[in-house]
Amino acid sequence: MKKTILYVFEKWWIPILFYLFAVILFATSVLLLVRNAILNIATGLLMFSLLLLAISTVFQGIRRKWWKAILTFLLLAGTVFVFYSFHLIFSVYLSPGPYGDGTDRWADNLVVPENIPIENPVERRTDSASDRQTTGTDFQLYNSSQPGIYEYDFWTGKIERGTVYLKAFEITREYALSTKRLPQSSSIKVYNPTDSIKKFGTTSSFTIYEGDWGKPYAARFEVWFKPDNGGQERKLLTKNYKIEGWQR
Repeated sequence: MKKTILYVFEKWWIPILFYLFAVILFATSVLLLVRNAILNIATGLLMFSLLLLAISTVFQGIRRKWWKAILTFLLLAGTVFVFYSFHLIFSVYLSPGPYGDGTDRWADNLVVPENIPIENPVERRTDSASDRQTTGTDFQLYNSSQPGIYEYDFWTGKIERGTVYLKAFEITREYALSTKRLPQSSSIKVYNPTDSIKKFGTTSSFTIYEGDWGKPYAARFEVWFKPDNGGQERKLLTKNYKIEGWQR
């Protein structure tokens, strides 16, 4: 093990190659808006590559290989600077609220209607909730790890191969929610050749970005179906839920 570790840092370009691989994987995951599990893995690999660069910088310095130490340090420092800069841009200057104070006031003046049926998301997936019996097409929204982050189950009878996904709208203003990410992040592959009811569910969570924690509002969720055979997309189901946006 010791020889392997020494070999990695003696070959000073190995940590740099691993760093470049991690950067490409992370950037691709962000640009393609992949699901949370893959993005978490890419983030972990990037953090590990930065640790390797830090160790390599010290190692090269101890060995008095100064130009190698300087080059490795510049990669490390440059990456930290870039990420810190993006953090400032997105969390301060582009954050909701006047003067970029980080407060999302999008839902401040919204009122939850009292004259229409509105359900509350179930707290995560429990056996009693996800294994409930249904006699037809149905949809259940679940709270996930944080307010504004959700999962869902979908029950249906006979249906051809295809993908179901969600659209969501704030009810009082008919404002479309999280339009750029929601259809992809909520998509589920489905197929049921029988007349019996079958359950399908998300394998990872999706996020509603509009609003903030502690500021509930009413949203209409529409379940849409896109056939694999290229047929016309169609709406299968609509349900209203009281939700919160994710705190940015």
